[in-house]
Amino acid sequence: MTKKAPSDDEKFLYVDKDFINSPVAQADWSAKKLVWIPSEKQGFEAACVKEERGDEVLVELADNGKKLTVNKDDVQKMNPPKFSKVEDMAELTCLNEASVLHNLRERYFSGLIYTYSGLFCVVINPYKMLPIYSEKIIDMYKGKKRHEVPPHIYSITDNAYRNMMQDREDQSILCT
Repeated sequence: MTKKAPSDDEKFLYVDKDFINSPVAQADWSAKKLVWIPSEKQGFEAACVKEERGDEVLVELADNGKKLTVNKDDVQKMNPPKFSKVEDMAELTCLNEASVLHNLRERYFSGLIYTYSGLFCVVINPYKMLPIYSEKIIDMYKGKKRHEVPPHIYSITDNAYRNMMQDREDQSILCT
């Protein structure tokens, strides 16, 4: 059986991970000792650890090279590039506030508004129409397990429906 090529709207749901899984990206990440530090403008900024001095850490900001001294307790570990735009944030090796926010931001700006966090589906409203609600997309999620397709509300609803039919028990979906 030959696998058919995904349609344009189906392609919209997937992340291209060619660069982030490359040995170059991985080596660059480990060589620079990248971390997250608090930022008034952005919440958190990427930085490179230059030196540790007791309770303080000298870091260099990734975007402009500016050097800062921050409290060691304010530094949060950064995940390797292979976790960029991960579909389920429970898979992150460094599960901290900065990494979760970064993952959500990266997915959002790629048009990937659905993300799992363990059992939950996190949705960030883009306030615009996206090509992810067609009949083809609905069919793509029918009968599929959650890990077989990208995160989507259709996956949540299809799984709830199948559980209701199989277990003969009520199901609920909480949207907040």
